[in-house]
Amino acid sequence: MNAHDGESAGLDLNAVAAYDYHLPPELIAQTPAEPRDSSRLLVLNRATGAITHSVFRDIGTFLRPGDLLVANESRVLPARLHGRKAATGAAVEILLLAPRPELGPTVWATLVKPGKRVRPGHRIDFPADLSALVLEPTDAGGRLVRFLATEQADPAAITAAFRQIGEMPLPPYIRARLSDPERYQTVYSHTEGSAAAPTAGLHFTPDLIARLAAQGIPLVHVTLHVGLDTFRPVEVADLRQHHMHSEAITLSQPTADAINATRAAGGRVVAVGTTTVRTLEAVAAQGLPLQPFAGRTDIFITPGFPFRLTDALITNFHLPKSTLLAMISAFAGRERVLAAYQAAITQGYRFYSFGDAMLII
Repeated sequence: MNAHDGESAGLDLNAVAAYDYHLPPELIAQTPAEPRDSSRLLVLNRATGAITHSVFRDIGTFLRPGDLLVANESRVLPARLHGRKAATGAAVEILLLAPRPELGPTVWATLVKPGKRVRPGHRIDFPADLSALVLEPTDAGGRLVRFLATEQADPAAITAAFRQIGEMPLPPYIRARLSDPERYQTVYSHTEGSAAAPTAGLHFTPDLIARLAAQGIPLVHVTLHVGLDTFRPVEVADLRQHHMHSEAITLSQPTADAINATRAAGGRVVAVGTTTVRTLEAVAAQGLPLQPFAGRTDIFITPGFPFRLTDALITNFHLPKSTLLAMISAFAGRERVLAAYQAAITQGYRFYSFGDAMLII
């Protein structure tokens, strides 16, 4: 148990119900802030519980020279595809989750709607001469699918078709149409592969990044391609029974060097988003100083987790009873996090993917 949670003695911090709260529906952000860095910023001191209200463009006020921002540069695929079953013409929606190159160059793990009516052997046709053969169910209830473009299993042609016909996979609680797909990408996104945006980074602008660097607070990158667990609710009562699916991560030599140098000089490692935390802590678990890494992780961070690298965290406000809210509580203490969430609700903050931000220091 974290020291923060001494006041929660007797409460089962593994109970999913411990991370519940009520959010008025009108506080679910439907559109991104414009400009990006005009989002509100709630600053939570995890040692004292003190809360400060600010604006994201002023985040440098709460950081100091020598700190290092680490952000996930994964780029979102236009991963929602609309097609029809070749045999019946029935409408089918496929959500791309992750490539499975070990099963074939154009095999993907997907979520399919309506799943019960799409079975192995079914063919689905899309615009742009793209088609898909359903192979088999996945352990998570999705489908493995082999894509063909103009009858060829050419990965480049298939990726081009995704970009041509795919839609941004906005979460179901966002009902407004996104006029500019780039607003669901971070300004530093680079390596395509995520099924959802690492949303804590959506608040940064090139100008803000440059101003922070001039203040002595540079930004470096890791990569985690966001996968299935973003779309999957927790369906168990005990967090210890929840299975996290693995996601591809990369931490480069330059990023490892920058983090190691920051730590040696006494600076803070400031993670931009929960996906960055998962990447940093997964690699740190293999030993410090950090070494470069490319592979997969299924790390699941819950209260009691021994953070090795993350000194501060920039994050959005997360759904009730979610693995992300449990992670934030592991970092800052459940009582303090839920008190901060209540303060944000009282102040009318905007929540979830396109919502406002929180800095935990």
